[in-house]
Amino acid sequence: MSTTLTSPARPDGDAAPAGVVNDFSIQVATANGSGSQTSNTVLMRAIFQMGIPVSGKNMFPSNIQGLPTWFTIRASKHGWIGRKKEVDFLVAMNPETAREDCLDLEPGRVLVYDEPLKLNELRSDLVMVPVPFDKLVGPVCPEAKLRKLVKNMLYDGVVAYMLDIEMEEIRKALFKQFGPKKVKAAELNWGAAQAGYDWAKANVHVEQPYRLERMKGTQGKIIIEGNTATALGCIFAGCTFVAWYPITPSSSLVESMIGYLKRLRTGPDGKGTYAVVQAEDELASIGMVIGAGWAGARAMTATAGPGVSLMSEFVGLAYYTEIPAVIVDVQRVGPSTGLPTRTMQGDILSNATLSHGDTRHPILFPSGPEECFSMAANAFDLAEQFQTPVFINTDLDLGMNNWMSDPLPYSDAPIRRGKVLSSADLDRLGGFARYRDVDGDGVGYRTLPGTNHPAASYFTRGSGHNEMAQYSERPEDYVNNVDRLSRKFNSIRGAVPQPEIDAAAGARIGMVYCGTSREACRESQEQLQREQDLPVSTLRLRAYPYTRALDEFIDSHEVVYVIDQNRDGQLFQLMRLDLTLERIQKLRSVRYYTGLPIDARTITDEILRQEAQ
Repeated sequence: MSTTLTSPARPDGDAAPAGVVNDFSIQVATANGSGSQTSNTVLMRAIFQMGIPVSGKNMFPSNIQGLPTWFTIRASKHGWIGRKKEVDFLVAMNPETAREDCLDLEPGRVLVYDEPLKLNELRSDLVMVPVPFDKLVGPVCPEAKLRKLVKNMLYDGVVAYMLDIEMEEIRKALFKQFGPKKVKAAELNWGAAQAGYDWAKANVHVEQPYRLERMKGTQGKIIIEGNTATALGCIFAGCTFVAWYPITPSSSLVESMIGYLKRLRTGPDGKGTYAVVQAEDELASIGMVIGAGWAGARAMTATAGPGVSLMSEFVGLAYYTEIPAVIVDVQRVGPSTGLPTRTMQGDILSNATLSHGDTRHPILFPSGPEECFSMAANAFDLAEQFQTPVFINTDLDLGMNNWMSDPLPYSDAPIRRGKVLSSADLDRLGGFARYRDVDGDGVGYRTLPGTNHPAASYFTRGSGHNEMAQYSERPEDYVNNVDRLSRKFNSIRGAVPQPEIDAAAGARIGMVYCGTSREACRESQEQLQREQDLPVSTLRLRAYPYTRALDEFIDSHEVVYVIDQNRDGQLFQLMRLDLTLERIQKLRSVRYYTGLPIDARTITDEILRQEAQ
């Protein structure tokens, strides 16, 4: 099957095959702990630097080392950055999964593999490129103990040759990855990448259908993880207190925050103006956050589903005593330990009603890094304005993967502390009733500890209390209190971010989704229009409680598909709690729960299946 490469010409004078340009996926299959993350990130960033829209999805095991891991890079000239279901170009480095990975490929795809695996014996309908990685790495890396790590950089060079990735961009991405303090390591790996490229140039003469060419699709864009963007958003939102307990996939959020706080939150005396406390468990961490919020700090924690479960009682305390707190939930697969390194939107229902009794909590649903940043400010403002816990629901896909994004949208809008009474206010009023609804919005006035006024203090009670914060078990006091909390929740509807709507002309079908489903749903919308001439309108929920816009969207369509990344259709179920029967009857559920990020083709196929019934 070996043929001479044909036009168009390469920069070095060789010829390259015509075929699919800037619109395919690359998957690298390796073993966890082998150093492949560096090689894969370099490869992705080099493509990005060539101006090609790109995304990277890392599927890794929950153990430290040895189990299979896959990294998928998608290049899309159309700007699609959701996961693509199909794999077009596979680099197979892991003996444990190589056979299955090879057999899963569709005919005509490209397979680069470690030569001893002998995958050419399995199929004859793929573009096969066996590479003697072990022979190539020896001359590049004299130290045997480092060869396992350096070996991966060889495939960067091979892939760069085959796909026309400019080696200068590989070099720039590699040195950026290692940083100025690891120049020697960068040089060693650059030698490996160059060796892989040189070997491919001399030995790879197969015609293959994919290549990359420079474009201008990434101008003004950045690549950033969602956890990093959230960390920066919390800092710029004025957060001064963080209590946490490490848990995948949220740990890197607070770790990033610690690094940035050291740089950005230092007083004139050189001391930090913040506090970060690693608690003994999640229950203790949320207790500290509530205490800090009661004292007037902007306070938060970051966790995942198992941590949220442990926080239940304290979150109910904050709801009932009306203390602001922000909880970032980077969702993962459950229940129990579940699949801690896989993604899911599995905490929607539990977060909305967390704790016993009648509770309702606002939730924000960021869809990308830019909203991870901006919604942090939304969350802290809402928490203080309405004196309540607020959840930010991201997920592992957003939190731990690299996303192409617009620059983070800094806002100089003033911080909104809500109804906080100063000593001057108390002089004017003569006193206050902590839990009285003065303005009709369900939100009482509060004071902060240390306010210099005899009328400033009050008891904060998790037990029954009346408007004056006095202990009470009178039925009418309890009913008045929880009814006021319900009014407050309705008031929140007017303050949360409005949904994002893309109305298609003549569409009888609607699609509702939230969070990281955005990329797949937008692409599915395009697929349905292009392939089936089926116009579909979309509504992306950015927050709970829902606004009137959801009702109007449902009313304007015959059927509405609700997209969920969980088994039980949690977004679908939460909508049913708020909607009239007439609107509920229009809803259909589309659910995806493999632990992988949802993809457009799955949504398209399921909608067409249900439409055909």
